[in-house]
Amino acid sequence: MVRYGICLPYMKRDYDRDTILAWCRAIDAGPWDSLSCGERITGYTCDMRVLLSAAAAVTERVRIVPSLYVLPMHSAVWAAKEIATLDVLSGGRVTVTVGVGGREKDYRAVGASFAHRHERMDQQVAEMRRIWAGEPPFEGADPVGPAPVQAGGPPILIGAMGPKGMRRGAAWAQGVYLFSMNGDKGEIAKMIDMADNAWEEAGRADRPYRMAGFWHSLADDAEPRLRQYVYDYLKIAGDDVAKLVAGTMTRSNEDAVRRAIDDYRELEVDEIMFSAVTADLAELDRLANLIARIG
Repeated sequence: MVRYGICLPYMKRDYDRDTILAWCRAIDAGPWDSLSCGERITGYTCDMRVLLSAAAAVTERVRIVPSLYVLPMHSAVWAAKEIATLDVLSGGRVTVTVGVGGREKDYRAVGASFAHRHERMDQQVAEMRRIWAGEPPFEGADPVGPAPVQAGGPPILIGAMGPKGMRRGAAWAQGVYLFSMNGDKGEIAKMIDMADNAWEEAGRADRPYRMAGFWHSLADDAEPRLRQYVYDYLKIAGDDVAKLVAGTMTRSNEDAVRRAIDDYRELEVDEIMFSAVTADLAELDRLANLIARIG
């Protein structure tokens, strides 16, 4: 049975304390299986780790999903400690997605190297798992606590869109986090094929867990707000590119969102992650009603 998750609208300027807590509590009370938040440094965004810590503290049921941790921007030891603490705070409800990201300015802002980030991430995942197993970071050091609630640490998904990333993730991830901006069936199908092939080439008997998301809005004035959000997100790539992509966004009414859900379910996606583009609580109510009608 497919699961459903909600990505918090962490880039909205009107996302204040009361709205953040209301969203977290509404997600926990609704038909949702998980709550996620992405990571960006530059631009107007809330911090992923702090936001998800608040979410873990005010929820009891849904899984808490950093989506995704841009791991090469961080120390593996710090990340392992943060993720384990989040697992403790949530009572063992964390699933973490990791990736290399694509925003060089975010790397520069925190003083991290953009070079060799794929290789560094492989090493960092291995180091995090050693930390979670209780090994000290170096000879003579104390182990780094706390121990995660989930034995061996939370499940790790690889956030990737191409075959190179999929092949790397097949060596250490339990699954994949996929994203199509407009919920395009063909794009997700291609990524699923790449992931399945990577798992097979790695000699794995299991198939990767499939989490996949897309941008949408069911708020009032949904279409212009969806396109403005996408434009704001992508303008770092240039005004022309941002305008072009924003103009292709269509998941701004119930019929369009339902078609995306049907497509993802047909592709046997295990968990659909809805990325709302406004901070209106009406987004959650309307999407929950749609899910209830789909059954």
